[in-house]
Amino acid sequence: MNFFGSNMPQPQINNPFPDYETGASLNLTGAGSKTAIDDMPTDVSAGSSDELAITGNYLGLTVPPRKILLIFMILLASLAAIVLRSAQLQLASGAKYRERAEGNRIRTEWSAAERGIIYDRNGSPLVKNVPDLSVTITPADLPADQEARRDLVLQLAEILGIGPVEIEERLAERGASSLGQVVIAEHLTHEQAVKIEIEAGSQPALQLKIGTRRDYLAATGASSLAHVLGYQGRPTTAELSSQTGAFTPDLVGKSGLERSYDAVMSGQPSRRTIEVDALRRSREVVAEDAGAPGSNLVLSLDLEVQREAENILVSEMKAWHKTRGSLIALDPRTGELLALVSLPAFDNNKFASGISTEDYRALAGDTDNPMFSRAIAASLPSGSVFKLVIAAAALEEKLITANTTVLSTGGIRIDKWYFPDWKAGGHGPTNVAKALAESVNTFFYAIGGGYDRIEGLGVNRINAYARRFGLGDRLGLDLAGEGDGFLPTKEWKETVKGEQWYIGDTYHLAIGQGDILVTPLQITAMTSVFANGGKLFQPRLVNAVTSSDGTRQVVEPKLLNAQVVSPQTINIVRRGLRQAVTTGSARSLAALPVAVAAKTGTAQWSQTKNTHAWFTSFAPYENPEIVVTVIVEEGGEGSQIGAAVARRFYEWYFSRK
Repeated sequence: MNFFGSNMPQPQINNPFPDYETGASLNLTGAGSKTAIDDMPTDVSAGSSDELAITGNYLGLTVPPRKILLIFMILLASLAAIVLRSAQLQLASGAKYRERAEGNRIRTEWSAAERGIIYDRNGSPLVKNVPDLSVTITPADLPADQEARRDLVLQLAEILGIGPVEIEERLAERGASSLGQVVIAEHLTHEQAVKIEIEAGSQPALQLKIGTRRDYLAATGASSLAHVLGYQGRPTTAELSSQTGAFTPDLVGKSGLERSYDAVMSGQPSRRTIEVDALRRSREVVAEDAGAPGSNLVLSLDLEVQREAENILVSEMKAWHKTRGSLIALDPRTGELLALVSLPAFDNNKFASGISTEDYRALAGDTDNPMFSRAIAASLPSGSVFKLVIAAAALEEKLITANTTVLSTGGIRIDKWYFPDWKAGGHGPTNVAKALAESVNTFFYAIGGGYDRIEGLGVNRINAYARRFGLGDRLGLDLAGEGDGFLPTKEWKETVKGEQWYIGDTYHLAIGQGDILVTPLQITAMTSVFANGGKLFQPRLVNAVTSSDGTRQVVEPKLLNAQVVSPQTINIVRRGLRQAVTTGSARSLAALPVAVAAKTGTAQWSQTKNTHAWFTSFAPYENPEIVVTVIVEEGGEGSQIGAAVARRFYEWYFSRK
């Protein structure tokens, strides 16, 4: 058969199978099936794709057109899907994935700035920063394999001597995907630091950080400064959530000035942006920002005055077997605090170096509450020191004059109730100066609640004048934890106690008893008004803030009331306070080389426990430069232990000059 047509010359075809003769049969379909080429048809119609087609000069397999179309459609659809997905990733989610990719490549490491130092008014440092080692973990860099992560945590716990649960809890506070560094432990020993550094070589999540901790220099000589300076600690979850920037601090101020001026002393943290490889190991530094050190505080406190005030108070309380008290020294011309002593106190260095569970339990379980700043926060009945307000209010309201007298015969009887004086038989004819000097209750019953010819102030006017002198509310001291005190009203008693307000309530209020509560700081501020001629300054501890570049921001005195009562009223009350030292209840200070004006107070607060002993004063009488207030809780008579503390303090203070 002629495949190429009968009229064409036959081409010469080389035999591809040399072992066979031309024209021999070929096995095309398998063993046992032979077909001679000459016997093949000239055309084999298309059937299945497996059929052999030989058409013209072409030998091969045929594919149906609709299958080719189907394959083409599948390829086109796949390409379209790829294009659409690429567009979605690039346009819709591009920013998110770029950020994620960048986050896997770039790390930002933050370091706290050098914290500001605190100085006393004479430039003596009260705290310094010392080097400290800590270990941190970047949660996002922890092994993805849970077993590997568990092994790392267990190994870390063994090195640090803490429980693995504690480590996991600290990591959980920041979240498993956090790129920030979580502090796991501070104050590492040299041996611990070496082990951590070795582990960090193979564990990118671990970092050994060199930072600083606080060393409170005055802790041994003046432990009461712990209430003033405070201490730092790890931030709580609430404190972390309040952070607005990308940097989350390892430590924040927890109490005292460390808390009140935390933002000022913290400065601006440094930032280092680094590139990491696929194993999250550092490759190179991309960018650095050195930040800025924190600002320093210059206090109004005098370290020497603080120490001596504390030593005297400790000594006298020990002699009287008392454990709780405070002493405040203030400059009445500016409101600057020279000493702020609260006892008992505590060692804030224990918090700075990591307080043990046992030590913390001992502090928390102490019934005297050594961590409580009594000088600014203790709300106590005022006793007779409140009589300064009553006397000034009655004079200002012209209910009495300097010469008005009340006959003291031992007390006042109203119906079936009797309101006694402290002296049996009374004090005889008494004017306002004598009433202050000898603390005559009868006189203050009369001018406070009314008696005989005297109208009396009444509870509303008493409270109004008390607020003028800074009682019943916070004064705005630049130290966390200031107490409010409390001034009772008719409405309060009816609402809270469900009782009517009686004349006896006014009598008790007029001598500083009943439900009235004051803080030692408030009594000090009240006394300063009589020392400086009528001004109420806001008490303060910080005189200036200095920055690392030498800038000094001075804190100016702030007046809360430029003239609380008239100068005439102030002078009359002052005469009574001076008379208390020359002939009255504070005459134990009469022998001092400097003239002192004072008021004693004895505050009842319990039927079974001793009274609180108050003593408030100022000196020199003519040109006052210092106000001293003493309170010894359950100390008995203010004219005894309170006067003894003040006398010794004045002897020392003015002997320096």
